[in-house]
Amino acid sequence: MTARVSDAPPPPSLPEPATPPTWSVWVLTVWHPEVGLPVDPVAVLAVDTAADGAPATYLSWVPRTYHRADPWRERLAEGVTPEHLARWQDEEGVCAMAPGMVAPDAVDLRHAAEIVMDGLLAEVIPYLPTAETRA
Repeated sequence: MTARVSDAPPPPSLPEPATPPTWSVWVLTVWHPEVGLPVDPVAVLAVDTAADGAPATYLSWVPRTYHRADPWRERLAEGVTPEHLARWQDEEGVCAMAPGMVAPDAVDLRHAAEIVMDGLLAEVIPYLPTAETRA
């Protein structure tokens, strides 16, 4: 006996997105003297704005950037609020923030931030010019 089309099991439905739409990832940068722009990454900030009040956050610092990251440490000491995020995105100068891509397979904010950090450490930071490479 052959199975009819109507007897076939229904096709699997598409899985729901793994990461909530309220998650965002930001690459925090500071002034890079050799480039003359705030493009030196010092941290990755993952944010979930779903909760009322202050958003849930996870921060991952680039290793060995403690003093260069001071401007961002001062800003983050104010706390992370939707208003601060909006203001920081609009400000220009020594600090900047650029949106990162939230990996669809990230299981939590920490994982989302660390995936972006891994990309920075492997593909961006090694190729930024330094005073030694300019000479």
